[in-house]
Amino acid sequence: MSADASGSDHGGGHATLKGYVLGLLLCLVLTGASFGVVMTGLVPPALRLTAIVVLCVVQLVAQLMLFLHIGAGRSQRENTGIFLCTAFLIAIVVAGSLWVMHNATQNMMPMQTGAGAGA
Repeated sequence: MSADASGSDHGGGHATLKGYVLGLLLCLVLTGASFGVVMTGLVPPALRLTAIVVLCVVQLVAQLMLFLHIGAGRSQRENTGIFLCTAFLIAIVVAGSLWVMHNATQNMMPMQTGAGAGA
């Protein structure tokens, strides 16, 4: 076995200073763009939420790839699968909590009584 073949199981995209600086700059640009969407009038009000969500998703993907090194490579499939399962479980817990809180709010509100409904 050669030295190259023995090191190929470690996941490939190891951290480099260049990768971290690129990730930092990209995240700063995306954060500034999100701030610009809100603070300037360049994006119509109806599209602001969509623009912010798109910028958020792009920043999330950039952070996963550049900082956490989660990717689609053969050596990263297990990490990516674990991350996706964890994200799915978190989504279920958050959605379930919101559903329970919404139903509790609807069912626990005091009944409104009319003026003639007294004792």
